[in-house]
Amino acid sequence: MSLTLHFHPLASFCWKPLIALYENATAFNPVIVDLGDEHSRAAFLKISPSGKMPALRDDARGRTVLESTIVVEYLAAHYPGPVELVPADIDLALAVRQADRFYDFYVQEPMQKIVGDRLRPQDKTDPFGVEQARGQLRNSYAIVEQEMQSKTWAVGDAFSLADCAASPALFYANKVEPFGDKYPAVKRYHDRLLQRPAFARVIEEAQPYFKFFPYNDG
Repeated sequence: MSLTLHFHPLASFCWKPLIALYENATAFNPVIVDLGDEHSRAAFLKISPSGKMPALRDDARGRTVLESTIVVEYLAAHYPGPVELVPADIDLALAVRQADRFYDFYVQEPMQKIVGDRLRPQDKTDPFGVEQARGQLRNSYAIVEQEMQSKTWAVGDAFSLADCAASPALFYANKVEPFGDKYPAVKRYHDRLLQRPAFARVIEEAQPYFKFFPYNDG
């Protein structure tokens, strides 16, 4: 097969292209990257010099594609399937891309700030930055709550790139800043995402690695 995805099963930004691949049953070779292993790290840096995951290699087209959103865009363009990840309609496609950016910048990013702070040495933590991140997450929840009152998926009537982005963002955000009872539409949307077979498969494959996730402060 021509496609190889270099990723880590626990990494939230790697989940986005994994969901996209599974949604369309796109054949690919999975390569798990262990940046803590000298040989794995060295091999991956040849593919992605920044060391950032995921990275998609397409031998058939001689292309290496970096960044989770761009990987999904690439798949939609060159390996389309029954699930139209990026709509053909220009205005709808722009809305999908805007939602993708929202979930990356305003849900993923503050979530990762909180997670990253939990991994720091005790004397190097950033309580102020963490509280700012929590505030950003609550603000994002409020936006999603309003938007998802009468919608099934993030944009339009069908599952798309936007939902691929929302899935890991909301899953991990709920671990560090739980939705609680204040955001019922967010929770319903999150639950619908969990019921997608592609997302359920990603979570199942990540299970052996969840023990490394810092669920609690400290």
